[in-house]
Amino acid sequence: MERRRRVPNPLALAVLAWLLWEPMHPYELGRRLKQTGKDRHIRYTRSSLYMVIEQLARAGFVTAQETVRDSARPERTVYAITEAGRHEVHDWLRSLLAQPREEYPHFAVALSLLSLLPPDEAVEVLRRRSAALAGRIEETRTTVDEARADGVAWIFLVEEQYSLALLEAERRFVIELIESLKQPDYAKSWQETMGGRT
Repeated sequence: MERRRRVPNPLALAVLAWLLWEPMHPYELGRRLKQTGKDRHIRYTRSSLYMVIEQLARAGFVTAQETVRDSARPERTVYAITEAGRHEVHDWLRSLLAQPREEYPHFAVALSLLSLLPPDEAVEVLRRRSAALAGRIEETRTTVDEARADGVAWIFLVEEQYSLALLEAERRFVIELIESLKQPDYAKSWQETMGGRT
């Protein structure tokens, strides 16, 4: 069982990982997350980034190293990772990679209630989902191809490859589900059991 983290937000893990490279201020951390596309997998706002850094500082994982000021920008605090932070990032990463975690996606909830929709309507909305997934697959492939063309090593694209694998598997599932919903036997049994309830 995964142990409870003092700062459990996935953004905290990303911040610690970037601070392993070098000390930096929150604005620079946000810029690098965006520049490297990590913001596609970790949702955050500027205020949530500052909040997580404060939580990490209270937990002893980062410390304010210096405050810098140049004439064009406001004062900025540069943060560095502590020894405890180094231990936390490696321990957390090992745990996330080794232990499957139960996640609760919205789509699974919708699937559990799919029988409420008439078969024709279910097919139509799932066709829309399939088309949306096709668009996301294409977008992800383009991102990976462009990054490879720019010389980005495969290890830095592994989360995009994972996303692509999930998207492709989900699309295959949706296409198979659509075919199952179109079967006359399902339409007949739906009408018998649900026809008068919706």
